[in-house]
Amino acid sequence: MTRTPRRRHVALALPSALLAAGCAAPSRGTGRTGDPIVLTLLSHYASGALKEALRGPVDEWNTTHDRVKVATKAVEFTDLLTTVMVRQAAGQGADLLHPYCLWNGQLVRAGVLRPAPAPHAAEIRRGYGAAAVGSASVDGTVYGYPTELQTYALYYNKRLLREAGVGGPPRTWRELEDTAYRTARRDRYGNTLVQGFGLSAFDDSTTVGQTLALLSTAGGRFVSPDGRRTDLDSAAGRAVFDLERRLVARGASDPGVNVYSAFASGQVAMVISAGWWTADLKSLMGRAYRDVGVVPVPLPEAGGERATLATGFMLGVNTAARHPREAWEFLRWLNTDKVRGTTRMSALQVSVGSLTGRADDMRTLLGAGADPNLRPFLDALGYAVPEPNMPGAQQAKSLLRKNIEALWTGRQSVDEALRTTRRQVDQEVARSW
Repeated sequence: MTRTPRRRHVALALPSALLAAGCAAPSRGTGRTGDPIVLTLLSHYASGALKEALRGPVDEWNTTHDRVKVATKAVEFTDLLTTVMVRQAAGQGADLLHPYCLWNGQLVRAGVLRPAPAPHAAEIRRGYGAAAVGSASVDGTVYGYPTELQTYALYYNKRLLREAGVGGPPRTWRELEDTAYRTARRDRYGNTLVQGFGLSAFDDSTTVGQTLALLSTAGGRFVSPDGRRTDLDSAAGRAVFDLERRLVARGASDPGVNVYSAFASGQVAMVISAGWWTADLKSLMGRAYRDVGVVPVPLPEAGGERATLATGFMLGVNTAARHPREAWEFLRWLNTDKVRGTTRMSALQVSVGSLTGRADDMRTLLGAGADPNLRPFLDALGYAVPEPNMPGAQQAKSLLRKNIEALWTGRQSVDEALRTTRRQVDQEVARSW
């Protein structure tokens, strides 16, 4: 699946082609009789199940609406931000955009995203959880309808914990460390056989997502509320970096191992990741999936307040759209109208193993017989913290990743990693965009 920004970075070159999907339609229209308005929707749903899942509601809309039609265009996720910015500069921006919410601050600063009209903003605030609304907002202004929302929790292998004599999954950081050390195994040559706790330098979202989820549980934040400086160099940030450095130094974590394949192969006892992974693990592990459990991210101390990270996407309207009222109406239809008790977008996401920020839809669609491993992610919709999306957020995230990896490999001490991150990220988010 290619739903989320795991395994991805933003490409720096314009993609060679845009892949068409959905119903064929003329590129533009005036709205006169016989010449319908045609709205273009640009997303990363370029192939596979996601492409087919989006085709369903778009075809439904086009079949039932004569005056306004929707034509979809898609690129791979790695090309999406570059495509949006280059097309916008060339005066060829799509009417409807489906960005990763991390980019919203940059897109707003560049004049690409149109604020949601008051009735739509009110509906979004009313219908979605705080993390979803926060992801779709910049400086308190709502810019679109949240679509996919991913929260983070702790995956663990029941068999590996049982074989190590551990009675259950950890609830605190101390229990997390103890379990990690007890389950970790190496051969006589020092090669990793089992990671106790999976830390992975795979990509920005893997490396940073794990760290920010832990930071949230400690009451910390990556950047300040005004988005102008990092708050990582704090007691909470120091505690997270100390924890991760100990796990690596004592052999419980091996950042060079790909946790996505290693966990599925029974070579990782615990790892923090997002809810999209549940469907992938079912497919990869077969009968061995029965060994997988999911619990909330452990807290620094027992009895603390739950928190975790949330990342997501949203659908918004381009400032260059010639028919914004019709564009917002399509988004309302897709994301708000109920069919058999749930919205079309929620049904779309669940069909590909994902979640939205509409907890009521999720409970209806998942039902009593749903995979219990999805419940912690659903519960986290009520307490998750949205990923910061100030201008420069993508660059800040990449800088944080580099310093986390330098910490894990011993190239930087905890003090050096915190100090370098603060200097680099402060410079990045403070510059003019």
